[in-house]
Amino acid sequence: MQWLIYALLSAITAALVAIFAKVGLKGVDSITATGLRAGVMFGTIVVLMLVTGKVNTVTTLDSKSLFYISLGGLAGAASWIFYFLALEYGKVSQVAPIDRLSVVFAVIFAALFLSEKINFPVALGVALMAAGGIIICLA
Repeated sequence: MQWLIYALLSAITAALVAIFAKVGLKGVDSITATGLRAGVMFGTIVVLMLVTGKVNTVTTLDSKSLFYISLGGLAGAASWIFYFLALEYGKVSQVAPIDRLSVVFAVIFAALFLSEKINFPVALGVALMAAGGIIICLA
């Protein structure tokens, strides 16, 4: 159940990202805004690692973990850049639903690359999310 609380907090804070980003993008290009956001996030995470004593665990990472975490960082950076570019040109009410189609892609990629099973309820939910995202952005 703890995962659900964290997931809901993630969803709420991700929604706030869109609102704060859209307001903050006035007069600022999306690349600069993304860089500043990344710097704030990096600083916050480093402080959290220091406070929790996790900073020492970085040296214990094996090369495979480091490689995939780095790939995740690159994918995250690309996602942020494209997200801020989309917000620069579009409405939050259009951009956010399309961005959240990442859930649809995550389920598909998990099935393809991680051998996670997709049962009927999951497939139906993914289809409804995809349809909902498209409907909302076209409204």
